[in-house]
Amino acid sequence: MNKPHFSKSYSRYAMILLILVNLLNYIDRQVLFAMFPLIKDDLSLSDTALGFLGSAFMISYICTAPFFGWFGDRFSRVHLAAGGVAAWSLATAMAGFSTGYRTLIAARAAVGIGEASFGTVSPGLVSDFFPKEERGRVLSRFYVAIPVGSAIGYLLGGILGKIYGWHSAFFIVGLPGMILALMLFFLKEPQRGGESQDTDEETETVSVDRSYRSLARNHSFLMNTLAMTAMTFAMGGLAQWFPSFLHRAHSLDIAEGNMLFGGVTVVAGIAGTMAGGWLGDYWQKRKKGGYLVVSGAGFFIGAPIAMFAMLAPSPFWCMTATFFAEFFLFLNTGPLNTVIINVTKPEIRAMAFAVNIFFIHALGDAISPSIIGWFSDAWGLRTALLLTPLAMMAAGVFCMICTRHIAADMTEAGQ
Repeated sequence: MNKPHFSKSYSRYAMILLILVNLLNYIDRQVLFAMFPLIKDDLSLSDTALGFLGSAFMISYICTAPFFGWFGDRFSRVHLAAGGVAAWSLATAMAGFSTGYRTLIAARAAVGIGEASFGTVSPGLVSDFFPKEERGRVLSRFYVAIPVGSAIGYLLGGILGKIYGWHSAFFIVGLPGMILALMLFFLKEPQRGGESQDTDEETETVSVDRSYRSLARNHSFLMNTLAMTAMTFAMGGLAQWFPSFLHRAHSLDIAEGNMLFGGVTVVAGIAGTMAGGWLGDYWQKRKKGGYLVVSGAGFFIGAPIAMFAMLAPSPFWCMTATFFAEFFLFLNTGPLNTVIINVTKPEIRAMAFAVNIFFIHALGDAISPSIIGWFSDAWGLRTALLLTPLAMMAAGVFCMICTRHIAADMTEAGQ
């Protein structure tokens, strides 16, 4: 039985609510990294141990995502997402009561479980409130929360951590999520696949188990996931270590460095994400690989600029290059997530995102903080961060390979 169609005003309300939740998602995720110097000094940690705090979050995130993907294809996505918001918000607040390194790791791992619940179902959920012709722009608006939430996380972490200490900062940013979780719980569920989908639930349930195996044969899904994996490796490394790089290489204090990096990230991230959504929809109307062409170009242009940012002799040139590198890095966010929706059937979309989440984080930002931390201990943070532009170049190569398969796989998915 089909879900009811919604008015434009309700669809806009749903999108705004989901954007706010995703904003909090990245605030709670990134606030940790802004306080790395404070936590390092307080707990006397090496860079390797410090990097593992980020990896602990991602390990729990990727290990639980497949389970939430299975549930998301069978049960209410709205209730699953709301439960995830409540869980990660409570875990963030509880990190403020950590008495040492082990309890802080446990709290961050719990945050990963809650965010996995939301992350597996939210892209398909928000896109199902709108026609497929608007998916690129809709998901770009949804994912603009990445740079904005990250920037707010850096700013709050730097300011609150400096004034009140890192324990209080976690407690303050965690509590607002309980309000959003309650609002999300009462959101109406859209029809899977959007308004154009006309299938009954019984047929969908039968096809799900057979269709999961098709993901392994879907070349576009695989190449797109590899591109996102390389991108996530780079983005995770920059997000977790760049504020510390500014502190060490350019002698900026914690609050100043986080405010500067956060400000650059939010402006470049919004501009890049929105531009990517518009350019992706524009080129997609002309060729089925339009989203991938835009993303690949962004990676190839952004990689050498990112390398210059690491090697720049002054904070001015470092942050100027960082702005343009982040612009081209965020250019791909909406298009690459839209590709997943376009090459998978609606009844297995939550699992498709769960599989995507598992691999992009398992091989991306779950390991990049520790790898960069290990290289930093051995050769210095500046040299270690040069791994990130290399990963961006690899992402561009995978995007170009994916364009060879996208037309056939979209047809197979009924797009």
